[in-house]
Amino acid sequence: MIELLKAVLFGIVEGITEWLPVSSTGHLILLNEFVTLNMSEQFQSMFDVVIQLGAILAVIVLFFHKLNPFAPSKSAGEKKQTWSLWFKVCAAIIPSGVVGVLFDDWMDAHLHNGLVVSIALIVYGIAFILVERRNQGNYQKQINDVHAIDYKTALLIGAFQCLSLVPGTSRSGSTILGAILLGVGRSAGAEFSFFMAIPTMLGASAIKGLKFILSGVSATGTELGVLVVGCIVSFVVSLLVIRGLMEYVRKHSFSAFGVYRIVLGILVLAYFAMK
Repeated sequence: MIELLKAVLFGIVEGITEWLPVSSTGHLILLNEFVTLNMSEQFQSMFDVVIQLGAILAVIVLFFHKLNPFAPSKSAGEKKQTWSLWFKVCAAIIPSGVVGVLFDDWMDAHLHNGLVVSIALIVYGIAFILVERRNQGNYQKQINDVHAIDYKTALLIGAFQCLSLVPGTSRSGSTILGAILLGVGRSAGAEFSFFMAIPTMLGASAIKGLKFILSGVSATGTELGVLVVGCIVSFVVSLLVIRGLMEYVRKHSFSAFGVYRIVLGILVLAYFAMK
């Protein structure tokens, strides 16, 4: 029961931080400092990634009509537009997919620690504030429809996603920040980032799951229960967070998240320095 309650906590953190530009992986690493799940090291590595499946399902549910090219209510032109969006999303994940496959083990071994997380939180927090200040008054020049993003812009956003492989950077944060720098509006950039998450996180979960199976370590009943509970909670929380974030970005900038990242990064640095 205690382990399942811990799973609920991890699911809440994942559901909140996966979509906000504050780094879900970084927060899960930090949470592990204070709340330790009673599971094998191999299962823990897999759990931190596969728990994202619940968050992915939330995106599919909320944007199902927009992402469904077979919707009978769509015209032939709208279906073609939906297919085009999917092709752009698939093109955008190629850069991070290649880098992730090649360097996943190395990054797990060398970058998954509190120091890297805290530095990434601070650096990208400053970046968000600077970019938002730079973009003040330039809203008329922005791409405000996700369908208007072309293949070149999609690939460049995908290149920014490579930065999120460093814990503490944030997948949504790096892609949204990249989109804003490329002239995409906050709302359209956030939507495209969410859509990129579907194949990205499915692929990452598949890789982690395969590595766990090949490791020869068997999952206990408790571990499987923890994984299922974590996914369910992250799904429910993600539904609420995504809706709230889309409403927020229509009226506000991401500067507040930048301030949060800087403050949290400084606190984390201080914690590990004292430790």
